[in-house]
Amino acid sequence: MRKIFSFKKLQKHFGFQPDHGVIVVSVSQQRLYLIKRKEIIKNYPVSTSRYGIGNRDGSYKTPLGVHRISSRIGKDAHIGEIFQSRKRTHRIARISAATTGKEEDVITTRILRLEGREPGINKGKGIDSYERCIYIHGTAAEHLIGKPASHGCIRMRNKDIVELFDLVKRGTLVEIRK
Repeated sequence: MRKIFSFKKLQKHFGFQPDHGVIVVSVSQQRLYLIKRKEIIKNYPVSTSRYGIGNRDGSYKTPLGVHRISSRIGKDAHIGEIFQSRKRTHRIARISAATTGKEEDVITTRILRLEGREPGINKGKGIDSYERCIYIHGTAAEHLIGKPASHGCIRMRNKDIVELFDLVKRGTLVEIRK
């Protein structure tokens, strides 16, 4: 396996235990990897920010660095169900498999809310991933998965976020890399 991230850094600075698993998001590859016991057990195409990488509030960029899942939202939501302010609306989005020009920019199906763990990088005044509401979540614009298109979050296909949601728990570390 080619090296995707440093286990030593996560163990030394963040208390990572290999049996607990970790999520690694590669912005350059537009992929999310779920790793347990130093093995990739799942990988998914994703969509990070269309504005690139960055940590400033209001930038709509995807922040780099180590995060943790602070909350898991939507356990019993329907596929495509729309969330507003992390609350279920009980409305179902029309999922786009191709460009129609009418796609909604909505958060759907499940939310994994991220909390930055690195002060000055993704935690603190004006750069805080939690305060910026950075999530891993489903999208109605599934045809854009695999290329940068979000407003800072990590978007996934709805079936993929359901699967990932069921495989991870609150506290799981997430490293977002270039």
